[in-house]
Amino acid sequence: MSLSTERGLPTRRPVRITRDEFLKDRQGRTFADVLDDPEQPFDDVLAFFDDGERQCRMEDAEIHHDRAALSGVVRELEAQPAFDSFLASKEPRRTKRLRQAVGVVVRIIMEQRGWKKTGKKGSLGVRANVARGTKTPGAYHNTGGLAFWFLRAERYERTDGMPFRSVKQRAEESTRAKGESSVDAASNKPGSPDNRSSSLLESKSTKNNS
Repeated sequence: MSLSTERGLPTRRPVRITRDEFLKDRQGRTFADVLDDPEQPFDDVLAFFDDGERQCRMEDAEIHHDRAALSGVVRELEAQPAFDSFLASKEPRRTKRLRQAVGVVVRIIMEQRGWKKTGKKGSLGVRANVARGTKTPGAYHNTGGLAFWFLRAERYERTDGMPFRSVKQRAEESTRAKGESSVDAASNKPGSPDNRSSSLLESKSTKNNS
């Protein structure tokens, strides 16, 4: 049995993205500078995400952990030597572009696997205090959280609905149910306005029938 079947999702073949496919994407084409930069480890990024097990972990991050899809693989990605070295040694403008390009790769994969963006972002770490406009290589990293280089990432949801409700949804439903139960209990309590009205009607009916 496949991992997707066990998780209640349809079995999907791994999504493979090539340079050409990336540049055909509406957002991917705006990152031609990353692909044209020979020092950017973009081919390493594509090779990293060309893996069915990692793509399943991105889905699991959203389904079972209520975290951004990237959180399912971000530590492993940051541990890739070429990727980590580039982010640690190059100027912030170029490293930011690479991180953003990774976000586009994740979106393409998730969309092709039946997901869509929620319009929200999930936290991946707590940024170090860096003076605005700092150009020191490697300055933009985290001091806590899940990731070292990535600060936040897009959240996704299944286009055909999530298999489980979120804790927030369940809490809201529970609060509504308790509120409705309290109202029902109060209306059935002896001496309540509703019960007094019913008693009066019953009393009048009894007198009229006697």
